[in-house]
Amino acid sequence: MATRTASGDISTLLETLDPAANLVERHLWLIALMQWIRGDNRTPEAAVARVDLLLDVLDARPQTTETLQAWWRAVVETVDGSTLLSDYGFGSRNAFVSELVDRLHQKLLPATPETADASELFGLVLNDAHDAQWLAALPTPTLQRLARLLSTPATGHNATLRPGLTYWHSTLLDAMTFCTSQIRATGFSTEIRLRMRNPAQDASPFHTLAADLDAVCDAWMAGQDTEAAVLHFRTQLDACRHAAASVYTHLDAHGISMDLVFRLRQLRERVLRVRALLDCLFDDDSHRASARLLSHLASVSQEQRSIGALVASNSSLLAAKVAERSSETGEHYITRTRAEYRTMLHNAAGGGALTALTTAMKFGVMALGLSAFWYGFWSGVVYALSFVVIQLLHFTLATKQPAMTAPAMAAKLKDIADTQALGAFVDEVTHLVRSQVAAVIGNVAVVFPVAIALSVAMYFGLGRPMITEEQAHYVLHSLTLLGPSLLFAAFTGVLLFASSILAGWVENWFVLHRLDSAIRYNPRITGLLGPARADRWAHFMRHNISGLAANISLGFMLGLVPPILAFLGPSLDVRHVTLSAGQLGAACASLGWDVVKMPALWWAVASVPLIGVLNVGVSFYLAFRVALRAHNVTGVGRTRIQRAVLQRLRQAPLSFFWPGRDGN
Repeated sequence: MATRTASGDISTLLETLDPAANLVERHLWLIALMQWIRGDNRTPEAAVARVDLLLDVLDARPQTTETLQAWWRAVVETVDGSTLLSDYGFGSRNAFVSELVDRLHQKLLPATPETADASELFGLVLNDAHDAQWLAALPTPTLQRLARLLSTPATGHNATLRPGLTYWHSTLLDAMTFCTSQIRATGFSTEIRLRMRNPAQDASPFHTLAADLDAVCDAWMAGQDTEAAVLHFRTQLDACRHAAASVYTHLDAHGISMDLVFRLRQLRERVLRVRALLDCLFDDDSHRASARLLSHLASVSQEQRSIGALVASNSSLLAAKVAERSSETGEHYITRTRAEYRTMLHNAAGGGALTALTTAMKFGVMALGLSAFWYGFWSGVVYALSFVVIQLLHFTLATKQPAMTAPAMAAKLKDIADTQALGAFVDEVTHLVRSQVAAVIGNVAVVFPVAIALSVAMYFGLGRPMITEEQAHYVLHSLTLLGPSLLFAAFTGVLLFASSILAGWVENWFVLHRLDSAIRYNPRITGLLGPARADRWAHFMRHNISGLAANISLGFMLGLVPPILAFLGPSLDVRHVTLSAGQLGAACASLGWDVVKMPALWWAVASVPLIGVLNVGVSFYLAFRVALRAHNVTGVGRTRIQRAVLQRLRQAPLSFFWPGRDGN
């Protein structure tokens, strides 16, 4: 009945107020009251005006005021507000996955007002995005009138310790106790305590935190001066925050776990919650602190329904670490001098030669006539093996570079406000573009003639070229600029980016679980390999795990993603510039000199450089965006970067393609 009258005037709504109603009806009336306060305008000013109107009506109706106060006593006696103040907005268990499951339940399953849980009721009552705004906008006189209206004597153990104690004060005391116990439990957990800078020293604030809170509560309940006790307790809370922050230093060196980050951030938020509760306890006059707390809880009510907010807030540090891992690898792909530029050309030439062999093996798999999945799987095996061999021989595959170099570039943007730092970053952009040009030229310039030479050798050795004429025409048709090649090239850039992210994650996982140390010192492994060989394997895996993960994942994605997508519906293929140039060389060898007279050849040739641009550009753009977010570079900073790069392009365009004598 209360819900049906929510859209009417306040007098009609107050007539339905019944303190003797059952729990559900009381809660439904509260929900209806909040709907009336919000109104149709949904502006803070309108809501505040309606609260004042409600208080004016109650002042004019003493009997209705008594009824509402009796109703409010019935509400607070049946719900535990301390759990709302201490635990609302925090995971029920200190784990990222469990909180993710809880949020999925909240989004998919409807809530009921038939509850004695104040947190559940709060989520139903203040479920609008504008609630936090109008609560924060309530003026001090209105807050004081609300406090007088809703002031209810405390019951229970706290009521016997201080005469005149209100329900709100008792709830604050209990909430601080519960929240403090959670802080101590998290600080004493093995995963966090052992990762502190100095576990024995840093854990000491957690030991005394409960006693420090008891000193504050005892002094307040006895009506004594609490200034010294409160100051000491706040100092201990800050010490707990600093102790938890020292764990991040350990994570920088030893890898990051999302669950661990989730626990650390919950501990920090609980410390802030206790400080807010303290402000409420000692703010008896204006009630501004209480309004701020309720406004914050209303904001939390919206945030804790968002899965995206949970993932974003707890993956940002992981993204930063993945970016840093990739940036360590990416530094090796940036050339700054003419000598390094020539080395890049040499390494890229080696990568192109090996990719010609990859092209031959890929056509060999095609000749087996396998089903789509198994053709994709064995193609992925061929790609992965080829990419790993290129890595182990220290050769270069051009399109693998951008997703690795982007985090290395973004790592130099920590001081973006500094003009000198911005200039240094633009220098790095020119170095990077030159490196990419050298790598693509080295790959393509070698893979094309080597593929032709391999096909000719196969013709004289086996009596047939690498591919048939029919397959050669298909290659020209599939690579033509008039078809979807550019779309497929951009899609390949996405796969290149995905492989770099996976590589960063695998390296972080490897470091987090200290697998290099396990390989080096585990008795079973050293007994099998011997100490010297185990040490060499540990060193090799630590320095190559990222590249191995990137190469293997990229190979299987290039082979398997297209047939899987074709099965699901979208028909997307891959266009890798080096592989495409190798396939084009094989097609030319099969068709002979007459191929130069075919327009299809030149349409395919025209698409190759654009495929390279999209492979490089898309993967670099996506990786650069992630790295910018990891380093908190804002939109203003990005605009400054764009302007600086364009200015350099106008002033010295050749510097993007060939190094000067000084490397610029």
